Amino acid sequence: MLSMTDLPGSPAASTPLAADPLTRAVLEIDEYTAGLGWNQPARLFALVDTAQLRAQEPSLAAQLGIDDSSTASLTPVEQDEIPAGVPLDEFLATIAWPDAVVGCALTVERLMLPPAAEASEPAGMDEAQLAEWVAGHPDRQEVRMTVAVLRDGRRESALRLREKDSATEVLTGSGLVPGLADALAATFES
Repeated sequence: MLSMTDLPGSPAASTPLAADPLTRAVLEIDEYTAGLGWNQPARLFALVDTAQLRAQEPSLAAQLGIDDSSTASLTPVEQDEIPAGVPLDEFLATIAWPDAVVGCALTVERLMLPPAAEASEPAGMDEAQLAEWVAGHPDRQEVRMTVAVLRDGRRESALRLREKDSATEVLTGSGLVPGLADALAATFES
């Protein structure tokens, strides 16, 4: 497991500044995944308290390059790949986090339609037909969503449109992707 702050060419220095640690973590993950390019699989991250990690797991912190000069209060740690062919909601339902994980985040790419286009959606389509209709719609937009939740219920999201693929064009907010945030929050329920 590696923290993105410790990968070569780390985006941490270029990540836009944010006052809230959760927003900073979401933007750091967004910038990391942006550096990997588009058409990537979904990626899951554990969020750990950086100071606690240094104190309780000094060798792991050292391996991740986290030392006393680290200013981030949350460290994202990428998890193993999400299994291909398993629906995301089914996969998330299998996750249980250890107590040291204070939150989690997920990055996923999807096609979206503007509200006006959604209003013209033909009735009675199943999931596969709907996906095909959206993929063929001229107003579709590719979007990367990064959603994070903490055990205490706080949430944050970042949305990056492929057509505006720039760190200065990333939209953030706590309620941007409520369904995905709910699914992530459920991973902390016993």
